[in-house]
Amino acid sequence: MDIEAAYNFRRVTAKLTTSGRVSEDVLKTLAAQGYEVVVNLLPDSSQHAVPGEREIVESQGLEYIHIPVDFNQPTRVDFERFSEALDRVLDKCIHVHCAANWRVSAFYSLYEVRRAQWTIGQATEFMHSLWKPADHPGWPELIDEILGSAKQGEP
Repeated sequence: MDIEAAYNFRRVTAKLTTSGRVSEDVLKTLAAQGYEVVVNLLPDSSQHAVPGEREIVESQGLEYIHIPVDFNQPTRVDFERFSEALDRVLDKCIHVHCAANWRVSAFYSLYEVRRAQWTIGQATEFMHSLWKPADHPGWPELIDEILGSAKQGEP
């Protein structure tokens, strides 16, 4: 199975893709598809989490980064951990996923705005192609906080 079959799949660049839930069968093929790193923002307690995901990914020689983000209480610390992880592996072929590509689309969009690679309009368009953060408590506030600091040039 190809990663492009994953729920809400998006190819962002030639070396970075995002999606919602990924099946165990797809996870087992990521090395063969050229991936080097998997970043998972889904808590292990989620009904969509794949049991043993770390082992499945690492058994292929891929790097596995797990940053569990509580969808109902996303934090600046979660975002900073995500940003630091991406900064470290950005030159590799990466797949980032969560349950629906909502956490991922928000964090990745904000990351690109802070790096001055995307405008706020591009970030909003990417997020809104998947979901409406304004409909989910905690997300508008976090997004505004990070965009506000990005506009001021803060990390």
